[in-house]
Amino acid sequence: MDTLMMALGPISFFGIIIIIVLLVFAVRAIRIIRPHERGVVERLGKYLRTWEPGLHLLIPFLDSVNKVDMRENVVDVPPQEVITKDNVAVTVDAVVYYEATDPFKLIYNVTNFYLAATKLAQTNLRNVVGEMQLDESLTSRERINVTLRDILDTATDKWGVRVVRVELQRIEPPADVTQAMHRQMKAERDRRAMILEAEGDRTAAITRAEGTKQSAILEAEGRATAIKEIADAERQQKILIAEGEAQGIRSVFAAIHDGNPTDDLLAFRYIDALRYVANGNATKIFMPLEMQGLGNIVGTVGELFKSTQEEPAKK
Repeated sequence: MDTLMMALGPISFFGIIIIIVLLVFAVRAIRIIRPHERGVVERLGKYLRTWEPGLHLLIPFLDSVNKVDMRENVVDVPPQEVITKDNVAVTVDAVVYYEATDPFKLIYNVTNFYLAATKLAQTNLRNVVGEMQLDESLTSRERINVTLRDILDTATDKWGVRVVRVELQRIEPPADVTQAMHRQMKAERDRRAMILEAEGDRTAAITRAEGTKQSAILEAEGRATAIKEIADAERQQKILIAEGEAQGIRSVFAAIHDGNPTDDLLAFRYIDALRYVANGNATKIFMPLEMQGLGNIVGTVGELFKSTQEEPAKK
């Protein structure tokens, strides 16, 4: 029995070693590529294939795999001094967001993408901001972002990377320039406040003047309407009075015609009317132009008195 165990001992030892080797082989042969990764496989230092996400097997000690993260990443561009077009030194820093598009190019076309992207962003950021005035650079952040993104995207295309966006974190002028800008901004705001106040006063004055004008117009229109109504009332009154007098004259005239007056009565009434005309303090007396007719009337009246006197004598 002991002899059997001694014979099986070396066999068991070699079996254990074989099992361990197989386990190591299996561990090194199995590779898992996660959904956000791609695997660039090399065999004896030569590109073989690109693995998609999932479970893959390779030949240990012959094949090797480099995993590439396909998610969006960020490159932090360190702060740097940039001289603007009007010779003002400003401190600028930014962040660059990128994502890998071709794992092969990202592995073989650039040694250190992070360092290369940082230096490229710094250089182009100096170029873009250096072509602008200080005020323009402070108010054109979006234009700077878009311009820098286009430049970096074109430059990194051969690296298998797409620049998603670029964001400026800070554009900081020197302290004295910042204070001068604050004073300028305050003066500009004071000027705008004065202008707005003056415009408000002018608008209020115009409104008050328009209100006064409108009030005067309405008052004048009211007076004109009142005068017109009074004139219409007086005119209507005169018309009624004239119609009444006309009606009275027509009534008198009709009564006279209905009474069939004689010439003697008309002559007597004419002489009586002349007596009223001559009565008073008037210095002028208007006599009828028909003097011949007046003589006839006087003669008629004389004959009337004569006949009146003869009748008592006959009695």
